This record gives sequence, structure tokens and C-alpha cells, in this order.
Amino acid sequence: MSPRRVGILGGMGPQATVLLMDRLIAAVPARDDADHIPLVVDQNPQVPSRMRFLVDGRGEDPAPTLAAMARRLEGAGAEALAMPCNTAHHFADAIRAASGLPFLDMVAASVARARGLAGGGPVGILGSPALRRIGVFDRACAGAGPTLLWPPDEAALREAIAAIKAGGNHDAPRATLRAASEELAQRGAMVQLIACTEFSLVPDPTAPNVIPLDTLDILVKLIRDFAMDDKPATSADSNRRAT
Repeated sequence: MSPRRVGILGGMGPQATVLLMDRLIAAVPARDDADHIPLVVDQNPQVPSRMRFLVDGRGEDPAPTLAAMARRLEGAGAEALAMPCNTAHHFADAIRAASGLPFLDMVAASVARARGLAGGGPVGILGSPALRRIGVFDRACAGAGPTLLWPPDEAALREAIAAIKAGGNHDAPRATLRAASEELAQRGAMVQLIACTEFSLVPDPTAPNVIPLDTLDILVKLIRDFAMDDKPATSADSNRRAT
């Protein structure tokens, strides 16, 4: 049976979406083109700024745009939806409401994996300051933990994200992330989530003594497992596969 088709809500940012596809290709043991996972990708860089709306309190609400993308992907034959942007998972309910398709939840799956690795210890988050402000990962931790630790210098993280989106040299963002990672390690977070898909573009962004866990790699596994499973898709798939 051919792999199932997955729809990608992309463009946040464009390079991170391409990186997801590149890692997904590498994750499939294909012998021919037809062995790879079929994707329908809505590469939409015009999704309103999540940071501006959620942190700065201004700008357009991204939810209607994301809902429209979900409907387009469903109409194009997608059997599940995935989104390589951690912050945009704040709008996951709007995406689910717009489509009857399973939503492969990168945040929930990443928290579950980090919880297992941390063994009761805290987990560091290297991501957009918006994640802390709106509690995207905190909601995923509700009830079972783990405790989350965040770098204190939010301005530096925002600058790093902006620099990566601008397509410049990654040396400065890498130095920012390394310093943040080391600070989290000193506070006891030896397991750290790379929780911004822009940061996934930076080589070796964490301190050498920590266990890094890239949320983009978690999403690759979710997509691969869903696409290669020959069972009928259901709306419960996203929750079942995230744990």
C-alpha cells in the first residue's frame, strides 16, 4: 500500500518547512521515488506574524489564515495535517475545527519524549519567547510535567530568530543559543528542546554537555509513522500518536 498523504501548513518560516521535507526524505528507507511520503505543502509566508500578535499584542490574528490553509490541504487530498512551527501550535484548535483531519501535534509529542528522557528532571526550552508568554508547552505538560525552564534573555532569542529569518550568517544566533543552553544546563536542565524550527536550521545550537531534542525531528517521526501506517485515519490519531 502506498504511504498516506500528509498536508503541511508551511511558510513559518519557509526554510524551516523545506528542512522538514528534507529530513522526512532522509527518514524514509526508500528504494525508489514511489516509496517516499506524498505531501501537500501550503508554503504560505504570508501567515500573519505569530510573535507580533501573541507577544506584542498587535497585528492580525493568524488563526483564520491557518484555518483556511487546513481546509485547502484537506481539499487537496491530505489525510492528516502537520505544522513545522511550535508557536503556531497555539492555534491548533482553530486548525482542528476547520478540518476533520487528524492534526499531528509536534508540541505534545515533543513534551512526551522529553519527559521520558529527563527522568523527572527539568526540561529546558530553546524557543520563541511567545511560547513562554502563551503557555503552549505548559499546556502540554499539564498534570504529568515535566518542569520547564526558560532562558531569561528573551530579547536575544527574538534577535536570533529575526537573524535566521533574514537568511544571514548563523554564527551570531548559534552563539546566542549556545549561551542560553549553557545557562539552562547550569540550572539543571540537561534535556533541552530545540523548540523553534528556525533554531533547527542552526548547526549544533546546544551546549555540548546536554541532551538536545529537536521538535522538528519529532514531527518527522510523527509524519513518517502516520504515513506508513495502513490503518484508516481517525480524528483520534493526533492524540494517540503524540504520546
